[in-house]
Amino acid sequence: MKKYFLILPIAAILIIIASIGFSNDDKKLKETFDLDATFYPDEKKVHIQYRDSSKDTKSATLEILGMKESYQKKFSDSEFLEVVEFDSEPKHGWKIHPIVLNVDHGEFGVISLKTEIHEQGKPAPQIIFGRP
Repeated sequence: MKKYFLILPIAAILIIIASIGFSNDDKKLKETFDLDATFYPDEKKVHIQYRDSSKDTKSATLEILGMKESYQKKFSDSEFLEVVEFDSEPKHGWKIHPIVLNVDHGEFGVISLKTEIHEQGKPAPQIIFGRP
């Protein structure tokens, strides 16, 4: 029984330390990376823009999920603008076409950024960070 009294506080402290580290990492990721995907109805195009303020991106692979034909493109810059044609907003909304960017970064290693397309003039959805 005494062992549990020692293990539980130590485990709680480790969890708190780990969560603080993750939130600091998440904050740094949000400060470093920007990914936006805006649909321009007049042009019938989506502009996908990526920017790494640290300029430490080694490579990036862009994917647009849920399309009839798989869309994937590789980049080797810390910034890019990719323009993709879309006839109109999908019947079930933009959530069916998430934008995923897998980035090989000098400081953070391999990370993934995920966002959704939004229409021009509407607020951009948040970027979700993860590890592939």
